[in-house]
Amino acid sequence: MTMAAVETPPGQCPQRWQHAYDKSIHRRLKPRQDCPQCVDHMVNGCPYLMPKKPSRWW
Repeated sequence: MTMAAVETPPGQCPQRWQHAYDKSIHRRLKPRQDCPQCVDHMVNGCPYLMPKKPSRWW
């Protein structure tokens, strides 16, 4: 079963969003095993330039 792609909201990291809401990514991990991509993201920071939220000023 595949989850429908949900577009990442502005200002959010695509990797964090995907790993938080797509349960199939972590399903293959053993109990108490850390996700290598999540650990790398926490240690080294976000590799993505996150889009800013749309401005509603004008």
